[in-house]
Amino acid sequence: MRSRSRGTVTCPVTIRTPYGGGIHALEHHAASYEAGFAHLPGLTVVAPSTPANTAGLLTAAIRGPDPVVSMEPTRLYRSTPRPVPDGEHVVPLGEARTVQAGSDVTLVAWGTMLQESLAAAERVEASVEVIDPQTIRPLDEETIHESARKTGRCVVVHEAPRTAGMAADITARTNDEALYSLEAPVERVTGYDVPVPFFAREDASLPNADRIAAAIDRAHSASVSCTRASGSHTACT
Repeated sequence: MRSRSRGTVTCPVTIRTPYGGGIHALEHHAASYEAGFAHLPGLTVVAPSTPANTAGLLTAAIRGPDPVVSMEPTRLYRSTPRPVPDGEHVVPLGEARTVQAGSDVTLVAWGTMLQESLAAAERVEASVEVIDPQTIRPLDEETIHESARKTGRCVVVHEAPRTAGMAADITARTNDEALYSLEAPVERVTGYDVPVPFFAREDASLPNADRIAAAIDRAHSASVSCTRASGSHTACT
């Protein structure tokens, strides 16, 4: 609307949709399609992880002039009761939050995976900095890259299938902007490239704290150094 009208008409619509598995009800939007929505230019995509940032992001979305898809993890509707601030509470769109500070590994996760990631961070010896993007598009790249430059290692977690997921995009962007600061390849912990299985196998298809902790350990123990050789070539060892 904004593009076709040369900025004279906007489309202030907010769409709320549940997503994600773990509730054993596949017919209730159990898949995770945030990457598909994020591929549409002009569409803002948010993925809250707590009641407080759900309320704040929704307020910002409703007040904004452009269309927003709010992807709300079904598993968190009742499993994570937490207080919501009274009065005016707005979470700006396009801004990530640092949930936990750390110095060894940057861990990026959203939605249900944030809770799994925090649980994983407690199981490892590394000091883990946990970043919640909150908005999938536009993505707050600078917060992620700044953290990756500081820690030298990065793990990205999402529930969606691995192929063409947001973790691949975040990995590519991190390599673009923070490659010379990385001491290990960026790790991805994702769902598998299969439809969400029936409930007997559903939980096994989702990333959990054990898989995330293993990725943190791999990133923490791996080592790679990149240097710029002659011309524009880069050498990594």
